[in-house]
Amino acid sequence: MTEKQKMLSGQLYSAQDPTLSREHKRAQDLCLKLNTVLSDEERVAVAKQLLGKCGENVVLTQGFYCDYGSNIEVGENFYVNYGVCILDVCKVKIGKNCLIAPQVGIYTACHPIDCQTRISGLELGKPITIGDNCWIGGHAVINPGVTLGDNVIVGSGAVVTHSFPSNVIIAGNPAKIIKYNN
Repeated sequence: MTEKQKMLSGQLYSAQDPTLSREHKRAQDLCLKLNTVLSDEERVAVAKQLLGKCGENVVLTQGFYCDYGSNIEVGENFYVNYGVCILDVCKVKIGKNCLIAPQVGIYTACHPIDCQTRISGLELGKPITIGDNCWIGGHAVINPGVTLGDNVIVGSGAVVTHSFPSNVIIAGNPAKIIKYNN
């Protein structure tokens, strides 16, 4: 198994692998370009190069960062506000009509709990799935392995540590359901 295959399957892998290093560098170069181009047309073109799957009407505002980009899939009508970071060592799938507020962190990357394994430099990740019609409030954090159903609203500053069903409003640290949104 290659290090990339291990990474995408959630197994321990070495991020120092030459293939992963090249892909990471490519993403960093595209993020730099995305964060400095001025025209909307150029930004869309760079977003389509960066992301693994990109629906129509996608807006990534300045200050967008990711690890690889190629592991991020977004649907149509996707809007990302300023200063968003998506660590995509595993798949991040985001549905259509989703809004991501400023300073949101979506993190598939995690580190081993065992200190000797962590010190060795090995890493791992868990995929994240966000359904259709979701709104993630400012400064929220979506942790590795989380799945959010459709029509979920995540309150500002929430720390989402586990999965939630469709049609809920969640908030807090750790996030919990504060209202059913039928």
